[in-house]
Amino acid sequence: MKKPPSSQPTRPPVPPPWADRLLKWFCPPCLLEELLGDLHEQFADQVDTVGIAQARRFYALEVIKFCRPYFLKRKATSLTKTATGPVSKTAHRYPVTHEQPPFFLHPDMLRNYLKIAFRTLWKSKGYAAINVVGLAVAFCICVFLFLTSYLQLTYDSFHADGDRIFQPYLFANHSDKTTRNGAVPLPFLPALKSSFPEVEAATCIMSGRKSLVEVNQKYFDKLVVHTNPDFFKVFSFPLLKGNRELALRDLSSIVINETMAQTLFGAADPMGKTVLVGSIGSQKQYVVTGVIGDAPINNSTIQYDALVRIETAPNYQEAKTDWNAYFYPVYLKLSPQVDQATFENRLKPFAAKYFPGTLEELNKKGAQPDQRGDVFAVRLQKLADIHFDREISNGRGVPIALVYTLLGIGFFILLIACSNFINLSIARSFTRAREVGVRKALGALKNQLFVQIWGESTVICLIGFLLGLVLAYLLLPQFNATFDARLRLEAVFKPGFMALILAVFGLVTLVAGGYPAWQMTKFNTVEVLKGKVSLKRPGILRNSLIVTQFTLSCLLACCTIIAAQQVDYLRSRPLGFEKEQVISIPVGNQVDGRQVLGRLRNKLANDPSVLAITGTSVNIGRGRDRVSSRTTIGYTYKGKEVSTDWLLIDYDYLKTLNIKPISGRDFSRLYATDSVNRVIITASMAKLLGEKNPVGLLLGDDGDTTGTKSQVIGVIPDFQLYSLSDQAKPITLHLSNSETIHYIFVRVTPQSLAGAMEKLKTAWQEVAPQSEFLATYLDENVDAWYQNEERMAQICSLASGVAILLSCLGLFAVARMVIEQRTKEIGIRKVMGASIPNIIVVLSRDFVKLVLISLLIAMPLAWLLMTTWLSNYRERIPISLWVFTGVGLAAILIALATVSFQTIKAALVNPVKSLRSE
Repeated sequence: MKKPPSSQPTRPPVPPPWADRLLKWFCPPCLLEELLGDLHEQFADQVDTVGIAQARRFYALEVIKFCRPYFLKRKATSLTKTATGPVSKTAHRYPVTHEQPPFFLHPDMLRNYLKIAFRTLWKSKGYAAINVVGLAVAFCICVFLFLTSYLQLTYDSFHADGDRIFQPYLFANHSDKTTRNGAVPLPFLPALKSSFPEVEAATCIMSGRKSLVEVNQKYFDKLVVHTNPDFFKVFSFPLLKGNRELALRDLSSIVINETMAQTLFGAADPMGKTVLVGSIGSQKQYVVTGVIGDAPINNSTIQYDALVRIETAPNYQEAKTDWNAYFYPVYLKLSPQVDQATFENRLKPFAAKYFPGTLEELNKKGAQPDQRGDVFAVRLQKLADIHFDREISNGRGVPIALVYTLLGIGFFILLIACSNFINLSIARSFTRAREVGVRKALGALKNQLFVQIWGESTVICLIGFLLGLVLAYLLLPQFNATFDARLRLEAVFKPGFMALILAVFGLVTLVAGGYPAWQMTKFNTVEVLKGKVSLKRPGILRNSLIVTQFTLSCLLACCTIIAAQQVDYLRSRPLGFEKEQVISIPVGNQVDGRQVLGRLRNKLANDPSVLAITGTSVNIGRGRDRVSSRTTIGYTYKGKEVSTDWLLIDYDYLKTLNIKPISGRDFSRLYATDSVNRVIITASMAKLLGEKNPVGLLLGDDGDTTGTKSQVIGVIPDFQLYSLSDQAKPITLHLSNSETIHYIFVRVTPQSLAGAMEKLKTAWQEVAPQSEFLATYLDENVDAWYQNEERMAQICSLASGVAILLSCLGLFAVARMVIEQRTKEIGIRKVMGASIPNIIVVLSRDFVKLVLISLLIAMPLAWLLMTTWLSNYRERIPISLWVFTGVGLAAILIALATVSFQTIKAALVNPVKSLRSE
């Protein structure tokens, strides 16, 4: 017998659960039950008429319509709340209602807080102005300093796989020093790639001065870099046109950057077009096979206008097997599974195999292994750190200490501005005590008072922040011109920098505004209304902040003076030649330097104001062409490894620079053989050779049997060919009829110095009309060597001035507040017979004590920091105690001048009026 099927009740349709949860979260409890009943009843009716799907959509829409600020306000106020516990009959008839204060983040409350904040700040305009000005100046300075530091710290960070890109360098642990050379021989790169399969790609960068580029009989000076096809595998510069695998496949290929493409070809497609590169008469023809994006000018170590194959470089065939000539830096990309330390260990046999002569020479001189067990080694430097390594980058990098100094100065100034803010806010809290007491008596909670007072501080910070950004925008051109910073506003909107600035703003708002607000909310209501207002030892906080301000100000002042003294010392230090009355003229690539030198000599031969004219391949200092080049050669002399700067000069070089030979003679036109295998060496070169009288000796590699060794005809004193921050090497000077002259030096008489530049410009337009006249004075070029140091001194000077100004501003405001609180005390002292000078001393001595404490803290710190900074220089000044004495006296006088106005004003007030005001 079959059982009848069991009939189960059908489950009624229900509205969306998430809508009910939203309503429960949003709706006040007193209204929830009624609203849910009405909505569910409406939902049941709509299911019958429009269907369950449409009814659910209508239900969700109705719930969303109830989500209004009005209901949030009703929920926060808790209109009715029945008391819990045993309920009496009366309670049923008359529900107990507890009124609670409005939610302190409700829009109406926030609007009220904002209105009160502006009203309070308008009432205390002086206080608000001091804080806004201080914060605006601090934010403006911080934008400049942080942006400069951010661009430096993100150098070369745009390359993909940047953590796997390294530059090999040669490490040598001499008996008296360690050296690190970023330039390697030409055969280094192919040997490295063939020896280590874990090297995913490796490329070289050979760049120096700009090359002459010709297109359709138009000439341009462009930076043409010699490299290899792996350039596009190591670096991720965007290739806008062409194929990364094929762009540098042929020796006749050239890849130009976007700017060069527009300059040479305009809007036309440059692909397949022909360009000529090189000096007139020795030009090489290339075909454009790619267009690469421009390298960031102030954010990339690698700079270029065009790329060609390394095999087309001059003297490549002679140098491709020479392990003693150091030509270019190499960059390699390691496989992902290989780490730096492991690969450096694998490079030890490589160094011993390919640099046996260097290793043997170091051992002969008594070199000892370093802590890693190496006398000589090939090591790696990360791409991200190359910019900060001036030794392996040939002096072109920026010291990381300078970047951290800029960051530190920015935070110092910000800290001073925050200290002002906190001090003034704490001082004002005594004048606003009754207001806080009344609000608490009327039912205001701590969180409400905190939000209100903190809101006022946030308004001040926001105004100061916006004003600081406006100041930074207006002063950016002046900042770039003064510090050669080349900052651009586009960098401000980079996500990383925006996050940094917003984080700084949030921190300042939280610390400078939050702490005083928190302190004020802790006032005892009864004590405040009785007129007894006190914080727990408020003087400690106030005095600590003043000490911090003046400590930072005095520290910056000491560092500024010492840095300026070091720069002056470097400029005034003897260079081994006379830099005054010498004009340096870059020849350029559009003319032959030797021909121009000959024409200029003929043109000025009978001019009595011109004392000497010469030519050279290397400029001294940094001229307007901003080119710096260096050629170094190495060979084995009597078993010794010798490395020397190889300097091409022309006749009268020593006369033009007023360098007197120690022994031997100068190059002379009377000796025809002087232009062939004759050299002049410096005293340090003679010492390196171990020869007391090297005149007449033949210099060259011990294994050279071709008869091309050079004979020494003279010895001259050492002179400074490169900056003191660059590694000093002995110098070998030589003549050549074939090598290119890139610079012309002209010595003029002191009397004609004022008009010499215009006279040379006129003569230049006749002898080299197609080349731009970029002459500079040699002493200006030498000064440019120390541009980084001078920039640091200028920044420290600006920062110390701003820091002192902000400190004095804060001290002035605090002194004013403190004296207002001591009005009654001053009146009583005058009544008791105190004289005006006595009152001034009493009121001022507390502030002077704080300045003295600041000096005791700042001076040892300044001595330690600047001693560390000066240790980076071979030639440096001793730190004088007079620097600290002068800064100390200046700080005390400035503090006295700052508070004297308020103290004198308070001392002159009639005591009757002072006592009556209380």
